[in-house]
Amino acid sequence: MAGHSKWANIKHRKAAQDARRGKIFNKLIRELSVAARHGGGDPADNPRLRAAIDKALSNNMTKDTIQRAVDRGAGNVDGDAMEEVVYEGYGPEGVAVMVEAMTDNRNRTVSEVRHAFNKQGGNLGTTGSVAFMFHRQGRLTLPEDTSEEAAMEATLDAEPEEIETLDDGRLEVVTSPDSFGTIKDALVEAGMEPSASDVGLFPDNYTRIADADLGRRIIKLVDRLEDLDDVQNVFTNADFDDAILESLHDEG
Repeated sequence: MAGHSKWANIKHRKAAQDARRGKIFNKLIRELSVAARHGGGDPADNPRLRAAIDKALSNNMTKDTIQRAVDRGAGNVDGDAMEEVVYEGYGPEGVAVMVEAMTDNRNRTVSEVRHAFNKQGGNLGTTGSVAFMFHRQGRLTLPEDTSEEAAMEATLDAEPEEIETLDDGRLEVVTSPDSFGTIKDALVEAGMEPSASDVGLFPDNYTRIADADLGRRIIKLVDRLEDLDDVQNVFTNADFDDAILESLHDEG
């Protein structure tokens, strides 16, 4: 199946900014701790924790820092009362937005999220308003020149959901969250270490954004939401033309 690169292309643009702001580590530590609390501290038996560890390592977090976060979660430290919440809404021109947060105060968090939507011309929706458009998946982008036959052979036993061919010719392996770690290990063992990988909410269909002003407004909304301390991840079905992303990147 052919497709545009569905890699959350906003996130690619924002990775360096997030690192500079120092927020990425705080979000990763919370995810590590909550994943360990809910599924135990052994990544071999906890797919969510395995994905969180991989993401932390890819962001240059030290193994000691990762282990401390895991130990904290697995030990369920007193006073750590974070709960997970998901908000749904619409951005400019009806673009669908999903917001994952961790909070110790729901009233504060929903107020901040609603304000961010309103400030950027969107609106916070009700439960179920856009969630049906998204599914939680793992996605692993393979190195250039990887053949589909080789990818299928390497991952056959782990049963990926699909192997897609992107517009640039690279392959992307789609997995269930539970199979993400197993499939990634199989690819690495076969010499096909993914150039990018993540577990998140991916839309079934994308809205192509070719207008620079609209793209700017959507990215401002995502930026504002991701800047909130309680927000972990923001997902949208916006699919930006490469030219739009390049022009926005040049603007800083």
